[in-house]
Amino acid sequence: MTAVLVVNAGSSSLKLRALGPGDAVTETLDLSAWDGSPDDDALRRFLDGLGRRDGVRVVGHRVVHGGSLFTRAVLVDDAVLAAIADLTDLAPLHQPRALAGIEAARAALPGVPNVACFDTAFHAGLPPAAVTYALPLDWIRRFGLRRFGFHGLSHAYASRRAVQLSKDQDAKRHRVVTCHLGAGSSLAAVKGGVCVDTTMGFTPLEGLVMATRSGSVDPGLLIWLQRHGGMAVDEVSDGLEFRSGLAGLAGLPDGSGDMRDVRLAAGRGDPEARLAIDVHAHRLRREIAAMAAAMDGLDTLVFTGGIGEHQPEVRAEAASGLSFLGVALDGGRNAAAQPDCDISAPGAAVRTLVIAAREDIEIARQARAVLAAD
Repeated sequence: MTAVLVVNAGSSSLKLRALGPGDAVTETLDLSAWDGSPDDDALRRFLDGLGRRDGVRVVGHRVVHGGSLFTRAVLVDDAVLAAIADLTDLAPLHQPRALAGIEAARAALPGVPNVACFDTAFHAGLPPAAVTYALPLDWIRRFGLRRFGFHGLSHAYASRRAVQLSKDQDAKRHRVVTCHLGAGSSLAAVKGGVCVDTTMGFTPLEGLVMATRSGSVDPGLLIWLQRHGGMAVDEVSDGLEFRSGLAGLAGLPDGSGDMRDVRLAAGRGDPEARLAIDVHAHRLRREIAAMAAAMDGLDTLVFTGGIGEHQPEVRAEAASGLSFLGVALDGGRNAAAQPDCDISAPGAAVRTLVIAAREDIEIARQARAVLAAD
């Protein structure tokens, strides 16, 4: 199996994973506070070491936004780099970081092909009814407005892994709702391996309640805040992105939107923290049901991501309102869950799984496929 270096550039962090045979991780580098420079000392040392050992045959990069242009992973050349840069206004925190990661890899590993893998690509084939906003057609055509969706690499891996763990199901008809829950959260409805709906839209603000993001809000409310509340566009934008969600509702002294902190505060009797948890759970249940409706039912429910994997209370809160779909959890299994595992109650019509988020494996899979086709 071709050795792959996976470069996952976040808005403030950088994770590198070298994957060998069987997708075993052979080397890692985590920069939790990366300044976005391709010349970072730790990054250069790591890449130079890989280059000397001459083991990597392809580098796969996570790129958050592919717009309408990139609907699958592609081999990186100068034209691709320019096109990724042109999408910066759609993902201003992430696109420059992805470009810096590509620049660093190309400099340290000359001759090794680089492949860009896009978070939006998994959602590129959404049905017209799911992808289209009910806006004036001239707006849609003029600006290319559509629902893009995000976290696609995580949803792709989790849905594929769910089918692997559900050998009794027909893979071509299997209906999976994947819940990627973390600081940023989204759901995907995946039928027969194809995404047919998702909760994030033109931006990552749409959908679920998140750590600091609001999730879906009545657009009329935002107009009202500007017209009658006297708020500037930048003030509203900052509030929706950084001061809403769990952080906004809980109002903790340190401004934290971490579910663990909010839950501790709720346990101490803080009513605002309790409300934040209840609003989060209500929206999560509602959107899981909506994803199931997009597929005319549900076979497997998957929890992944930092919250999805490590917060049994969140999983229980979601399942408590989904019995009509056939979802039921075993309390003991849920409390003790370690990915990858089944936490379904005996006899439940829907299987509920906890699956480790492995974007690195999905990126490596896509990079190998592009390399093989080149």
